[in-house]
Amino acid sequence: MLYSSTGSENTNLSGEDLRTVLYEALDKLSGRKRVLVIPPDNTRFYSRAGELTRFAWEYYGDKLTDILPALGTHNPMTAAEIKRMFGDVPKELFRVHNWREDITALGHVPSSYISDVSGGRLNFDWPAQVNKLLVEGGFDLILSIGQVVPHEVIGMANYNKNIFVGTGGAEGINKSHYLGAVYGMERIMGKAENPVRSVLNYASENFAKSLPVVYAHTVIEAGENGNTARGLFVGDDEQCFHKAAELAEKVNVTKVEKPLKKAVVLLEADEYKSTWLGNKAIYRTRMAMADGGELIILAPSVKEFGEDKQIDKLIRKYGYTGTPNVLEQTEKNSDLSDNLSAAAHLIHGSSEGRFNITYCPGGLTREEIESVNFRYASLDEIMRKYSPEMLKDGFNNIEGEEVYFISNPGLGLWKS
Repeated sequence: MLYSSTGSENTNLSGEDLRTVLYEALDKLSGRKRVLVIPPDNTRFYSRAGELTRFAWEYYGDKLTDILPALGTHNPMTAAEIKRMFGDVPKELFRVHNWREDITALGHVPSSYISDVSGGRLNFDWPAQVNKLLVEGGFDLILSIGQVVPHEVIGMANYNKNIFVGTGGAEGINKSHYLGAVYGMERIMGKAENPVRSVLNYASENFAKSLPVVYAHTVIEAGENGNTARGLFVGDDEQCFHKAAELAEKVNVTKVEKPLKKAVVLLEADEYKSTWLGNKAIYRTRMAMADGGELIILAPSVKEFGEDKQIDKLIRKYGYTGTPNVLEQTEKNSDLSDNLSAAAHLIHGSSEGRFNITYCPGGLTREEIESVNFRYASLDEIMRKYSPEMLKDGFNNIEGEEVYFISNPGLGLWKS
């Protein structure tokens, strides 16, 4: 059921507008006595989920007993990050999702179904895992908040991904990411319906109906004058997600007029500290890059490859070497086959040999960058040549050179 919705390509929702739309929905959910909110973490800072979480806390007061950021495999949020994103929401309400231990399985999607949706590429079952707090917490409302935006694993982010991946366990996360990578990122990105979504929908329909989940989906458009909330859709079924996805396809997918010979992407210092996150610069531009082109990634805070130590080790060992080699290494090596999220990430982060990727990190050395199959350039030197303060999103002319600039890869998808 769709409880409230508003949005269009021209809508500009203020904070008060978001509050009004959310409260319209919450008013219809009367009698809720114990509420869990599942927002994204600081890697989705611009989703406006921080504001919506604060509004929900103001609405429910003491009835809102727990906030569980949908970390997936990300690091727990720091106190400073919580303050930046959620303002004066009490820190004691926040729980940390332990994706390796605090997990329960609601059921298993059969291997025959995985084989069917993957076109025979894979043949394993998939566990519908969630944080045990969702099941054992005695909640009569689980409010899942987040942004619908093109995504490399799930086509369009959010909806039940926030539950089964954001609060999911190692096996479920690993296998869902690998399914998307093996099926083909270009065949998924920007599409609401795809094999990974089908698996999560199967789990929702067959195993999770007892969970009182209501979704609040934002759609955010990036622009020269900042980020604009174009829509908010609140509901408890696919209709809510599809309305948001339809709008996201209109405002978050940029069709460039020609393949990009040179693109410069900025990774904001407060948000991107690893290539695990920062490779959005690659995922979201891969379909726009010209053969033989160059993608330059300005990464002032990138200091590691994986946030998780095991994943960091695997990235350093195998590198971003393209789909055929990663698939071969996954077949041969148990450390990679036991961590399919890492294998999927290595596939996503490759140019498949079509274009060159130059990383300019603030905290990794030339040797480290080149060891994983990227090119390296000095951040200071490249920032002087391609200063983000002097560039506008889109095409720029820099001393006779045409350069396409993207100030935040997390808010869109670019394709030629």
